[in-house]
Amino acid sequence: MKRLLLAGLLALCTLAQAEAPKKTLRYAFRVAETGFDPARINDLYSRTITPHIFESLVTYDHLARPAKLKPLTAVELPTPNADFTVWTARIRPGIYFSADPAFKGQKRELVAADYAYALRRFADPLIPSPGWTSVESWGIQGLKALREQAQKAKRGLDYERPIPGLQVLDRYTLRIALDKPNPRFLQELAGGDLYGAVAREVVEAYGDDTMAHPVGTGPFVLTEWKRGSRIVLERNPDYRERFYDAEPNADDAEGQALLQKFKGRRLPMVDRVEIAIIEENQPRWLAFLKGEHDFIERVPEDFISLAAPNGKLAPNLTKQGMHLHRTLNSEVYFQMFNMDDPVVGGFAPEKVALRRAIGLGMDLEAEIRLVRRGQAIPAQGFYTPNTVGYDPLLKTENGEFNPAKAKGLLDLYGYTDRDGDGCRDAPDGGPLKLEMNTTPEAFQRQIDERFDKDMKRIGLCVAFKAAKWPEQLKAARAGKYQMWMVATSADKPDGQSSLARFHSAQVGGQNMSRFRLPEMDSLYEQIITLPEGPERLALMARTVRLAVAYMPIKFKGHRFLTDIERTQMSGYRRPLFWQNWWEYVDVDPAAAAR
Repeated sequence: MKRLLLAGLLALCTLAQAEAPKKTLRYAFRVAETGFDPARINDLYSRTITPHIFESLVTYDHLARPAKLKPLTAVELPTPNADFTVWTARIRPGIYFSADPAFKGQKRELVAADYAYALRRFADPLIPSPGWTSVESWGIQGLKALREQAQKAKRGLDYERPIPGLQVLDRYTLRIALDKPNPRFLQELAGGDLYGAVAREVVEAYGDDTMAHPVGTGPFVLTEWKRGSRIVLERNPDYRERFYDAEPNADDAEGQALLQKFKGRRLPMVDRVEIAIIEENQPRWLAFLKGEHDFIERVPEDFISLAAPNGKLAPNLTKQGMHLHRTLNSEVYFQMFNMDDPVVGGFAPEKVALRRAIGLGMDLEAEIRLVRRGQAIPAQGFYTPNTVGYDPLLKTENGEFNPAKAKGLLDLYGYTDRDGDGCRDAPDGGPLKLEMNTTPEAFQRQIDERFDKDMKRIGLCVAFKAAKWPEQLKAARAGKYQMWMVATSADKPDGQSSLARFHSAQVGGQNMSRFRLPEMDSLYEQIITLPEGPERLALMARTVRLAVAYMPIKFKGHRFLTDIERTQMSGYRRPLFWQNWWEYVDVDPAAAAR
């Protein structure tokens, strides 16, 4: 009888464990993804998925402020030679890719060659990669020449040909040699969203469909993808033993509390992540209020006064046990001009005057107050908060609103209304055809209406061309646009990635305005190689002055981001320069049910 009773109790326990609800994190993206092949993507939302699947050699301490690097798949932080031109990384043995048919039933260990292969893919002309211009700027010895040989032969990259810049010394050791010093190269390698390890077998198995078949060594695996609608990831059952640890400053109360609560917990703490794509602000906000989501990332500006009046969580949400996170993000939103466009592009004085007049005519304070509900500060330059190069005390013409000066510039350079229709004409007497690419969401229409009003105030008439965000991004990369408003976040503590938007070698990649200026290129190259200090900061200040003078981009503002956790979620802290955070949060299914 006792044996039967014990067997029954064990059966009940087993059944209870089998039926225990999964810890599921649910939230929504505000913009559709494009895919999940690191070499083929560059948008924020795709890059939010990929670092949870792929892993870089190093990562950032989740709680440390300011940012601090630490090893991820590397045994220790990769080490440089004396002049920072050669970096050596040793990979920890016993790390495995998640199971996939491409491996034909075999466990596949992570090795140094996987990182070398992943970096080579950015140079393959058959991909082609929007991230190539960034990787090219690192100066990996021999990689650019290898790409040029492939382009000349009109074929794919020769992955077997040795190059001095990527040397696999043994199964677990990779040496990267650069053609110029880069003291901050580890910040580049920390981007798991783009520079995580990729298995060659997977790429060869799926061919042109790699965007839908990401396979990495990370804590999650993709299990469902309905493009532009729904993304589901689940805990990687093959993930190694990795435990919550961090080094927040001693005076960082929030960081210390999180460390005390979670230290030693095995990662990831949730079993499943479900992401909806809800581009319109109202349905995304309502879905959160109705409990369909555990978390809302970036409370829409339309509802900020309801969610967080005066920067504090609303009383009705506080009573529900919710928790608010409000930060001035390391990002900037801006309006680009296509410098190859015959109407707004180029360096002729009248073209520069037109771009500067458009910038002077934009009432940034009114847009922030009326449309963004105070959730931003005006930008004076292109470096973002929390990065090297950003000066919170800087004042430039970029942040100036002066319709009278704008009209004066337009008058001086011949942009006058010759036929009396209320729209200024081009200096040659023909019509001035201005066109702004945009997206169809209700919030963006408010931004467009504000811009249209500002431009009409100075006599400029603008047509708007609407399409989905991924389509506009594709057009911008190809240079098939005249003007477009977009935002970007910093991906490292150094401001060099912001400066890349003006580097001529990165046209079609980071440099979507297609700006080409020899002085700016020279400054970019110097800034890469110089150590931290006053000389480097002075050069960075010079780049801001050049960008404001020629205005290929009108930088508009830096946003405050407000995120809210429901009571069932805990552990969130907005990342600074990285996108992976799911493994560091927990969800209580019982609290979610209540």
